[in-house]
Amino acid sequence: MPTTRPSRRPAREALLEAAAKRFYAHGLTGTGIDSITAEAGVAKKSLYNNFASKAELVTAYLFARHEEWLGLYRARLAKAATPKSRVLAVFDAYADHADLAYEHGFRGCGLLNAAAELPIGDPGRAVVRRHKEEVEALLAQHLAELPGPAGQAAHLARHLAFLLEGSMVRAGLEGDDRCVREARDIAAGLLDSL
Repeated sequence: MPTTRPSRRPAREALLEAAAKRFYAHGLTGTGIDSITAEAGVAKKSLYNNFASKAELVTAYLFARHEEWLGLYRARLAKAATPKSRVLAVFDAYADHADLAYEHGFRGCGLLNAAAELPIGDPGRAVVRRHKEEVEALLAQHLAELPGPAGQAAHLARHLAFLLEGSMVRAGLEGDDRCVREARDIAAGLLDSL
């Protein structure tokens, strides 16, 4: 009787998963190609068959982190019934991201950690910037659904985005989601005062 071997996942997927684990745990510059290919269980040639360079792998990793956060946000958004709860869903998604299982614990926003290592003009920094701009735009979109003076949504979205980013930095230093949850409570209080 013939036996079937379990199918292996595609090398690109394995490489991205390994890169995500290594880059977050050890940083971009602290992670070599050899450690990524070893973690992924693929030959170095597979890496270069899927990515033109380490820089291209870094950019793909950053985009994948953005998509990972969007998935968490969409799950929270699906349960949000009011404009206020939709705003707070953004904070909840960040807290959910902080609560994921990380090899060496939560070290803050993986996108900002990576951006700090990249030179100005690097394509990876553009991915991080787009993510942060999209988060602020989502906040503004949900804030615009609340009653209040026209034009206030963009200003308040910027304020809440800064609150969120500051809380993520502190959460990274403390290694858990407490600061993000506290920022969520502050945001809820601000929204209640509108």
